[in-house]
Amino acid sequence: MTAPPQWHRDGSLHFAVGVEDTFVPQAGPGQRPIDEYELTEHYAKWHADLGLASDAGAELVRWGVPWYRIQPEPGRWDWGWLDRVMDRFAELGLRPVVDLMHYGTPLWLEGQFANPDYPERVAAYSARVAERYAHLGFGDYTPVNEPMIHAQFSGEYAYWPPYLSGPEGLSAIVKQLGRGFVLAQRAMRDVLGDKAVFVHVDAGMRYVGDVEAPEHREHAARLKEQVHLVEDLVTGRVGGSHPLAPFLTAHGWSDEDLAWFAAGPVHPDVVGVNYYPLHSTEVFEAGVFHSGGFPDPRPARDDGTAGLVELLRGAAERYGAPVMLTETCVTDSVKARIDWLDESVAAVRDLRESGVDVVGYTWWPLFDMYEWTYRHSEREREAHRLTMGLWELQERGGDLARVETAVADRFRHHAAGGR
Repeated sequence: MTAPPQWHRDGSLHFAVGVEDTFVPQAGPGQRPIDEYELTEHYAKWHADLGLASDAGAELVRWGVPWYRIQPEPGRWDWGWLDRVMDRFAELGLRPVVDLMHYGTPLWLEGQFANPDYPERVAAYSARVAERYAHLGFGDYTPVNEPMIHAQFSGEYAYWPPYLSGPEGLSAIVKQLGRGFVLAQRAMRDVLGDKAVFVHVDAGMRYVGDVEAPEHREHAARLKEQVHLVEDLVTGRVGGSHPLAPFLTAHGWSDEDLAWFAAGPVHPDVVGVNYYPLHSTEVFEAGVFHSGGFPDPRPARDDGTAGLVELLRGAAERYGAPVMLTETCVTDSVKARIDWLDESVAAVRDLRESGVDVVGYTWWPLFDMYEWTYRHSEREREAHRLTMGLWELQERGGDLARVETAVADRFRHHAAGGR
């Protein structure tokens, strides 16, 4: 049965799965476009894939719209495939929590996130999607998945389009993403009214080690605040006393920019935290400098459920809203995945018993995905497969089979207990 519109207020712990939906369709020298739906063959296998989510016992599915495909040209919309997918969600009684922006902009949008029209364009697209599927009872949306990761990869590291770099690039993309976020949520609220449930999702990151070393102190302090920057902006929390206001104004922001966000905030119904125990805690080392992220990663430390508990509790306290673990897994053996599933579900249940309003748990992804390094590689698809899923992907005579693992059965066990 489909979860009620206000599922996040019914007192239950809701179990979800996700389908990896990164879209970076722009190609370039030495760069292949990356579309996880193509790589995993979800465009062809969507009907059966959603059946797997239902079979696993999930109530909710974090699932994204490929904007670049449904709006191939300005003013032209191609809804056919998306209509069929949404009808399948309704048929199965699954409730999609729809990612509207998971890294990809349309090919026709010159300058991508840096295009001055991006905020209005993404808002118009978001409203069209919300309006089209309101009749199915769907109103759960994530306006931008992991906006700070967007900003770093596209604005600081020059890793994804539009390939800006440094603090000025980061500040510019944060502003654009934040404006689009606010305008999109307002536009969808106008369409859906009180049927809307907005799940704001960002990557949970922790910074430990020699954070007070003279060469790291300023950078580490900024990163600890920067994790929350976009969410703080869209919720109207970045005033003159905010720790990152001086950073923004030093790198291209005016007082009017800050005032724009303060004047018309949008708020989450649920705050989502993405946490991966093998990656979400980065370690600073005295005498060693790493910029961070894919281009120059710091060492990571596995702090297990302690890190998870810290981040979920912190999000609940910071924003005063229900929280949800919106992505988690380990890329490892079936046994290691089952162990983490058991440990992380237990930690979430303990948090709920302690009074933290945790409303959801998401295993990400439903089936394996392919690492983002595929974009900058010439190796075959299989060389980039990450063993993360409840189902594993296996090449079988030209077919990409979904092979159930024991992790799926363990997820069913927890999801059944969660009801």
